[in-house]
Amino acid sequence: MLTGKQKRYLRGEAHHLQPIFQIGKGGYNAHLVRHIQEAIETRELMKISVLNNCLDDPKALGEQLASESGAELVQVIGKTIVLYKESKDHKTIELPRA
Repeated sequence: MLTGKQKRYLRGEAHHLQPIFQIGKGGYNAHLVRHIQEAIETRELMKISVLNNCLDDPKALGEQLASESGAELVQVIGKTIVLYKESKDHKTIELPRA
């Protein structure tokens, strides 16, 4: 579980990132979760964009993606989801202490 201080730090780190995945009309599926799990292991921090033609709520999608992929939901702002998961092999982000 991330503290408020750690989430603020991660939001700052994610500011310059471009979204890696886009969720569109097809919405949420197991195939998307598998790709997110693979990508977040190497990147640790990622943005996901929810397109206008997606009928799902971005906040609910963010919570569902975080729980299914084993990541932490950092932020949902507008139609952008930010996820974080500490990498075992490619650790690059050092979080502030709790």
